[in-house]
Amino acid sequence: MFVLELTYTAPVERVDALLEAHRAWLDGHFAAGTFLAAGRKEPRDGGIVIAAGDDRAAVERLTATDPFVTGGVCAYRITEFVAARTAPELDRWRQELPAS
Repeated sequence: MFVLELTYTAPVERVDALLEAHRAWLDGHFAAGTFLAAGRKEPRDGGIVIAAGDDRAAVERLTATDPFVTGGVCAYRITEFVAARTAPELDRWRQELPAS
């Protein structure tokens, strides 16, 4: 599982110009089951996406296709974590902790 933290690198007016394309990109990944939650940060200097997956390289390739990235208005920080505990609604994404 991954936390994708977006940080805007351009004025919000440039971000807003790409917002419709970014939302369509998000919608596609929600439909595919890759994204579980997303929203803007407060204050509005970026956003957060919770993504399902096991392959960091694949997630890095995916974030590179975000219109915010291709448009040069944001950078991603990707944090991988093991979702060892979840709400019942997220049981299908629960993961086993690796053996120590």
